[in-house]
Amino acid sequence: AGGGPLLPDSVLYEIFLYLDHVDVLSVGLVCQQWHAVARDEFLWKELFYRYYRVSREVPRHPAAVSWYDEFQRLYDTIPCVEVQALKEHNDQVLHLSFSHSGCLFASCSKDCTVKIWSNELDISLQHSSNMRPYNWSYTQFSQFNSDDSLLLVSGVFVGPHNSSSGEIAVISMENFTLLSRVRNKPYDVFGCWLNETNLISGNLHRIGRITSCSVLWLNNAFQGIESENVNVVKRLFKIQNLNASTIRTVMVADCSRYDSPDLLLDYEEQLAASSTSTCPVFDLGSDSEEEEAKPKQTPEPAVQELPDEGGVTAEDGLQQFFDDIMEGRVRPAMTETELETKVAELFVRSRTKPPELNLLSTDSNSKTKYLIFTTGCLTYSPHQIGIKRILPHQMTTAGPVLGEERRSDEFFDSLDHVIDIHGHIIGMGLSPDHRYLYVNSRAWPRDCVISDPMQPPPIAEEIDLHVFDLKTMKEVKRALRAHRAYTPNEECFFIFLDVSRDFVASGAEDRHGYIWDRHYNICLAKLQHDNVVNSVAFSPVEQELLLTASDDTTIKVWRSPRAVRIQQARKPRPRKLLFSWLMNQKS
Repeated sequence: AGGGPLLPDSVLYEIFLYLDHVDVLSVGLVCQQWHAVARDEFLWKELFYRYYRVSREVPRHPAAVSWYDEFQRLYDTIPCVEVQALKEHNDQVLHLSFSHSGCLFASCSKDCTVKIWSNELDISLQHSSNMRPYNWSYTQFSQFNSDDSLLLVSGVFVGPHNSSSGEIAVISMENFTLLSRVRNKPYDVFGCWLNETNLISGNLHRIGRITSCSVLWLNNAFQGIESENVNVVKRLFKIQNLNASTIRTVMVADCSRYDSPDLLLDYEEQLAASSTSTCPVFDLGSDSEEEEAKPKQTPEPAVQELPDEGGVTAEDGLQQFFDDIMEGRVRPAMTETELETKVAELFVRSRTKPPELNLLSTDSNSKTKYLIFTTGCLTYSPHQIGIKRILPHQMTTAGPVLGEERRSDEFFDSLDHVIDIHGHIIGMGLSPDHRYLYVNSRAWPRDCVISDPMQPPPIAEEIDLHVFDLKTMKEVKRALRAHRAYTPNEECFFIFLDVSRDFVASGAEDRHGYIWDRHYNICLAKLQHDNVVNSVAFSPVEQELLLTASDDTTIKVWRSPRAVRIQQARKPRPRKLLFSWLMNQKS
């Protein structure tokens, strides 16, 4: 604290007014002699809880060494200062993604281009690829592979009678050439990398009016390989969809990183980790307070399975159901939709491979990964998160094109875990350590009943940001709120979020981006645009840099107050005034 003030006196004046026992006169005195105040840990703790309105039972951030440092962190390191606006797109900007090195980022837009930017002090456009020659309508998503040598770009494909189809393109970062294209249906599967050279896409096969089958494919990025001995594609999973639902928004989580998280969100787990640690570990807690109000938790999700019906086999049950229909024993009369769903449920019982066992006891040294996606069981609106384990032998296109050998009664794959959100899911993002899954959703009315899968319940304008621990499959913390959305169910679109070590950010339809602190569960900043904010992205190597993309066709660059000061200090000072002064002195 003796090195000089980092917080301006005006800010200190404002925050001291939150203390009941400090009057204006003493505030002025403190602002003039604040070096002594900065050493008062109790005073800064009081300031922190009152200014940020945090429950007093929430412990200090585990990496903080003092309450003053913590107040300084939340005031000075939030990327809330606009430093640049990029206007090279001429239509809505839908998505942003950084390379793992942080040197590049990509943007997708309704103008049907994917642009690649150089992330320097002043960001500049490096390359732009127009996808219209490939019959695309627009680009919607991008992702760099783990070594930043390839870029996956997902878009909406305009084809005959395939309005819901998409396509994935792979672009080389060495010379920006298009290496391959893969069909992707429905388009909002988006696609993702499984490893350096293999990506996941989707396909959809209709079985009935509201029943379908989603197939997830593993594709080699280098589709030009032509050999009868080398596969470039292999089927990963085949999953039945009921009640007009489909698999969308796939992403991959690396299970091997769960035991060394960047930040533990459960306060009791922070305490346990700190008490057993023999040396200081970044972001592991040391405070003994317990949370005042336990975070609202959803019931532990269970593996999705149909109930046992007294030892009757699925095939016998299906035959019995048909016999009951023919003989008029099914009462009350079922609608066509209910009949299709019932038959599909009975059929899938006898044609589904059992789920993987011990999903929660994954070896931390294993190469196992989770495939995470949105799905549903009641309506077409995505309201569940499905999780499927990908085993090491499944991570290559080698072997049979249709995957490993199956028994004749294993036509479909089951989900290993299902998390029910009870609302329309409009965004998902993983923490950098892949331990936590953040989910944007718009809630359904409490106790609502869905009688028609084509008529989902109305959705709230408030967006809930849920947090799930993928190691325990439970919800942690209370849902974050501040951002809003207004479009109805049938027009609802994806709003991308991003997570850094300490912060989580999201777009919204209220013309703002939002930033929250992951530890304290508080909203720290609103970032203004002139239209809907579709996507946000933290630099993976510098969380004090954030990008936001909007329907107003701009990409805004935001840096923290500290980063702005450092950047301004590095700029050379103007010499014209000094030169003029010297000339005047000589004359």
